[in-house]
Amino acid sequence: MAQTPKNIAIIGSGLVGSLLAIYLRKKGHTVTVFDRRPDIRTIKFSGRSINLAMSNRGWRSLEQVGLEAKIKEIAIPLDKRAMHVNDKPVYFQKYGKEGEAIWSISRGILNKRMIDLAEEEGTEFRFNEKVWDIDLPTARLYTGESEKGEWKEYQYDLVFGCDGAFSRVRHKMQRQSRFDYSQDFIDVGYKELTIPANEDGTHKLDKNSFHIWPRGQFMLIAMPNVDGSFTCTLFLPFEGEVSFESIATEDDARAFFKEYFPNVRKDIEDLTKDFFNNPTSAMVTMKCYPWTYWNKVALIGDSAHAIVPFYGQGMNAGFEDIYMLDKLMDAHGDDWDTIFSTYQKERKPNADAIAELSYRNFVEMSSKTADPKFLLQKKIEKHFAAKHPEKWVPVYSRVTFSERPYAEALAIGDQQEKIMKEVMGMPHIEEKWDSQEVEHKILELLGE
Repeated sequence: MAQTPKNIAIIGSGLVGSLLAIYLRKKGHTVTVFDRRPDIRTIKFSGRSINLAMSNRGWRSLEQVGLEAKIKEIAIPLDKRAMHVNDKPVYFQKYGKEGEAIWSISRGILNKRMIDLAEEEGTEFRFNEKVWDIDLPTARLYTGESEKGEWKEYQYDLVFGCDGAFSRVRHKMQRQSRFDYSQDFIDVGYKELTIPANEDGTHKLDKNSFHIWPRGQFMLIAMPNVDGSFTCTLFLPFEGEVSFESIATEDDARAFFKEYFPNVRKDIEDLTKDFFNNPTSAMVTMKCYPWTYWNKVALIGDSAHAIVPFYGQGMNAGFEDIYMLDKLMDAHGDDWDTIFSTYQKERKPNADAIAELSYRNFVEMSSKTADPKFLLQKKIEKHFAAKHPEKWVPVYSRVTFSERPYAEALAIGDQQEKIMKEVMGMPHIEEKWDSQEVEHKILELLGE
């Protein structure tokens, strides 16, 4: 159903804001994007990022507006985890079936390209212009150089808040009666480091793997870039015996890497310099409701549902918000009341589900991936799924390689975990993990 063109403002020029602008322009709307920051195409991207893992949901959202091929040019497929456990050779864990992969993309490179593509569609970007206030019932914006200085006023038909976990738009919504809001920081922070390319431009580690050094309460990960480098992220508690707080000097940093990451420390570029120059960043789960007000203002992406990054689904979930919103716009035309109310009701349970799954995946990645019992459980699941693909799809595949609702993946994952708890309690499971007895037990527990 066609829509009457509207004059729309988007707050935030990140990945979600840029893609939303492209979708709205293709619907014929006039779109202006405001961002308090400078144009990232004109500055060096700060060392404060975790590489993105584009999966099926993200690709579907890009494909809908014809951008999949353009973005694959700057992405590298990863079909497996490479596990670096001390005193053991590197071993690999396949993510899914043959041909299934997540794609590593540098956040900065992707964001620059998305802004370029949005501009090509006719979007106007207003950088270095901070939105200080918004009148929700009228979709009126107020911007200025400082909170106490002179403000400019803009009138729009609709406003979308895509301004991240600490959204200014949501901050205004929080003052409304019966607005639910919670934020929960985990006690682990992260810091970006880099493994440079070899002199000939090739990668120092396997380039089609997501590299993990699991160390119990903390871990290091590395994801490849198209220039041959790897973006590494160290996840470490803020305080405690082994923590960011306990690494106070360059000697401390060298000793820490020598003890816990001996096979990679020499590859990390400017290790001690970057460790102290790059910021230590926090991670938050943010939930709120409602996401829309007066059929004029709506939150999308992290401003509605910020999650910790351990499932690689933050961007994918934000892109899926846009894809679902677009389907509702097609179905309901100018009925923004139905579009917005349906959007928030459908997406909220899924946002809560991926928040829960993302938190759980941190525990899995940092401590369980090196645990023999956990590895055996995964082996049994994979063996059973290969024999009965219609009866067992692992929760990771449901989240990453399908477009089924996150809430469904969480519910089925919980059911599968109950079944596997019983299976892992079977006597001598280590010897008979691939036997018919185990297969029949799972079938029985599935109610077959």
